[in-house]
Amino acid sequence: MACTKRRIAVLGSTGSIGSQALMVARLHADRFQVTALVANRSKEQLFEQVREFRPEVAGLGTPIPMEEIPEDLRFCRWVFGKEALTEAAQSDCDDVLVSVVGMAGLSSVLCALRHGKRVLLANKEALVAGGQLVTEAAARAGENSLLPVDSEHSAIFQCLQGAAGNPVERIALTCSGGPFRTWEREAIRAATRAQALKHPNWVMGQKITVDSATLFNKALEMIEAKWLFGVAPEQIQVVVHPQSVIHSGVFFRDGALLAQLGTPDMRLPILYAMSYPERLPTGGEALDLFKLSGLTFEEPDPVRFPSLRLAQECMAAGGAACCILNAANEEAVFRMLGEGGESMPVGRIFDVVEETLQRMGNRPGDSEEQIFAADAEARRIARSLLG
Repeated sequence: MACTKRRIAVLGSTGSIGSQALMVARLHADRFQVTALVANRSKEQLFEQVREFRPEVAGLGTPIPMEEIPEDLRFCRWVFGKEALTEAAQSDCDDVLVSVVGMAGLSSVLCALRHGKRVLLANKEALVAGGQLVTEAAARAGENSLLPVDSEHSAIFQCLQGAAGNPVERIALTCSGGPFRTWEREAIRAATRAQALKHPNWVMGQKITVDSATLFNKALEMIEAKWLFGVAPEQIQVVVHPQSVIHSGVFFRDGALLAQLGTPDMRLPILYAMSYPERLPTGGEALDLFKLSGLTFEEPDPVRFPSLRLAQECMAAGGAACCILNAANEEAVFRMLGEGGESMPVGRIFDVVEETLQRMGNRPGDSEEQIFAADAEARRIARSLLG
């Protein structure tokens, strides 16, 4: 009996997650049809993707004249600017993979959910900044309308499939520790952009690689886990696991621990979300237990990595605090990655985020308008602190 293809829109198609999603769509061409592709500015790479997958909608966040679209690619509807993401999110598809970076993901996630699409979420900021709005929209959209793509949250979601009514005690959210795992506090604060971009285990985009070095990535994932799995902040335990073999796990009340293991290959969580509730082969290398030299676990140090403390404080504060944390961190990281940022020390990121939170104080975050207002003000303050 032939399977109906799932129609998927890929937002952020030229990035690391988007490109790998297209790899598994290519591998399982009998199961997936790519109906929309959106990139921010990598137009030549997008052109090649459109040639191959022939979507119904294609978009660029950076507007260009229609004359720059090659003649052989004008078979589909092209959208430019801010509308590209939301147009693709509400297009004729079943699933919307949101793998764009930053706050741009929030509106597209909400748009997709409001139009009854299943969202495959690879954008932390949507839940970090607008967790209440997104989870309420997902609840209205129906069960399993929001599926995690991040390897850690996918691992937790997979483990929860085996809960069978066993209450959750706490979540073990693993991280590699990044390139500064063993460094002293002052050495971390003085570290350079080049040092922050040398992740020991994963090949990712530059922004998430810096976030992994500062553990802001894990701070954002703590907030994301709170909303995805409905747990209290004190039920989220960050565990430093340098080998990146255990991607995360769940402790249950009866004492059992279920954990998901695998090679550091993002195709597995991407394909799991795309094919859920089925499981399809990724074509990647399986984990060989006999080749493992050992698995180690460490407690994170919130003194050397204040990002974890700040996340806990923001979750406790509520309102728009997590949105402010995210916005200030984004501005600081983008400054580091921009022209002249090679001289900016890593410690400046921590300082800018904490100072922005202090200056902003408590802000409400019950609506999109309030979230985006807090985001804009936090970015203004962060930029002024950065000079």
